[in-house]
Amino acid sequence: MSPVDRRLFTHMNWSLLGIMVLLFGVGVMNLYSASGFRLEEGMAVNPFYQKQLLWGLMGCGVMVAVLLFDYRHLKTLAWPLFVLTICLLAAVPLWGKTIYGARRWLSFGLFNFQPSELAKISILILGAKILARGQEPMGFKQLAAITAVGLVPAALIVVQPDLGSGLNLLLLLGGIILYRGLTARVLKVLAVAVPALVPMGWFFLHDYQKQRILTFLNPGNDPLGAGYHIIQSQIAIGSGGLWGKGFLSGTQSQLRFLPEKHTDFAVAVFGEEWGFVGMMILLALFCLFLASMFATAKEAKDRFGSFLAAGVFFYFFWQILINMGMVLGLMPVVGIPLPFISYGGSATMVNFCLIGLVLNVSMRRFVFKQT
Repeated sequence: MSPVDRRLFTHMNWSLLGIMVLLFGVGVMNLYSASGFRLEEGMAVNPFYQKQLLWGLMGCGVMVAVLLFDYRHLKTLAWPLFVLTICLLAAVPLWGKTIYGARRWLSFGLFNFQPSELAKISILILGAKILARGQEPMGFKQLAAITAVGLVPAALIVVQPDLGSGLNLLLLLGGIILYRGLTARVLKVLAVAVPALVPMGWFFLHDYQKQRILTFLNPGNDPLGAGYHIIQSQIAIGSGGLWGKGFLSGTQSQLRFLPEKHTDFAVAVFGEEWGFVGMMILLALFCLFLASMFATAKEAKDRFGSFLAAGVFFYFFWQILINMGMVLGLMPVVGIPLPFISYGGSATMVNFCLIGLVLNVSMRRFVFKQT
């Protein structure tokens, strides 16, 4: 190993990598429990955790591949990747595969791919490239230009329909914009305009999306229908008490009362089995995970790398906040998974890829002189 390679290896954010591996391990263990259900003759297990392990191994390969090249070369790929993403998103309504009543996937024989996951990477890279230009706070013209770039893929995702992924895309971009900085005048206008415009979004929602918001406000209105998910999730987490019921001993999950227990509501399974203490430990792990990423963003020696790491931070921050909020009944159900805990092939690959980007930024810090 050359001296340069050794320095790259030394500077890598090992704490972030270790926490990610630990979270993924917790997720696989939790999926093993979520995959099981009790029958009269014993216990049956679906292969979700096995598939997640396979996706994790493939994700490790992607992460290693991301580490092998200098992240600064991504600047030249930003626009081509964005155009490819738009083409794939536009192909979904024409040739997409329908799962659970939504057409969000493209089938490639042995696997299904969700273009909205690629959109998160392409918007992250393109957003970081655009925002890295200049150092002064952004005005209205710059804000309008970068927002227009994000609205195109977000609109294509929302019409699939996939409100959760579209919202996550805009929140990711919005996070990088705030990290870059806005002029005082822009901040004042947004502080007034955004709260005034948000209620208008109600008229653009599908009926089932409106029902989710109404259910969030009062789940008891339809306890066996639209409110069933939230009610059962709250029962599962609440029944875990302080220490939980123990691994594979959650009644709500094992007796199949809890729906979507391996995807959006996977953390409800964890809460029932490990209780309040377990949930606090999991939350602490996520906080350390986010703090480690933000530290990399602050320590990056170039603006492009700093915005890349900051974008990944906001990507995970919003997913963790929204998923845990909806599982606890503090937010409407919008179909956003919990990173490394929820099952999902495309999401797992993207998660590993994004962590690879942050590690890439951290391990190449020494290339740039401190200014």
